Amino acid sequence: MKLTIFAATGGIGRLLLTRALAAGHDVTAVARRPEAVTPSPGRVIAADLATVDPDALVPAVVGADAVLSGLGGHSRADTDIATRGTETIIAAMRAAGVTRIIVVSAAPIATVASPARPHPPRHDPGDGPLTRHLLAPAIKSVLRGHYADLARMEDALRASDLDWTIVRPPRLTNGKYTGSYRTAHGRNLRGGTSVSRADVAHHMLRAAENGTGVGETVGIAR
Repeated sequence: MKLTIFAATGGIGRLLLTRALAAGHDVTAVARRPEAVTPSPGRVIAADLATVDPDALVPAVVGADAVLSGLGGHSRADTDIATRGTETIIAAMRAAGVTRIIVVSAAPIATVASPARPHPPRHDPGDGPLTRHLLAPAIKSVLRGHYADLARMEDALRASDLDWTIVRPPRLTNGKYTGSYRTAHGRNLRGGTSVSRADVAHHMLRAAENGTGVGETVGIAR
């Protein structure tokens, strides 16, 4: 397959890149610092998704069978990068006639208000009592701006005409790939409080290869 990976130097992006190359895919990597992209896929495009014009991204996505994005804020100050960057990617994909995109969001987003969903449900149907009443409120309070950004990003994808899949992991770890993670469509996983970035990358690539999860949010956890 021909794949384009955005945020290819990030925690999930670099694992996507490594796995996709090992599987023999033709990969274009997009990163703000192209010199930091490893392993090199041979085609690297430099772009700062906070400021880049969509036309500049068209060469990165043209002809792609799927686009994969690990874009997200790296600090509490990054409260709009996921939205702005994804909107730019969407515009570039439309211009290039590419439709398939798989992105990373976060487990609590189903209950986060956004312009398109001002009154979300109070609880995710997959969350247990501990998560509903203790963990989720505490985490959402600390990462309020980051989660609001991801919620707006999800709005942009739903409003697009693309074949999107949104993957919602809980707490991400740097653990090794296990392949023993669980997934659920449209909800979180009961008792699922963490998952490795390696397992998330595996699932995202598999969704691109198999064409699964189109138009769905997918919970993922150990």
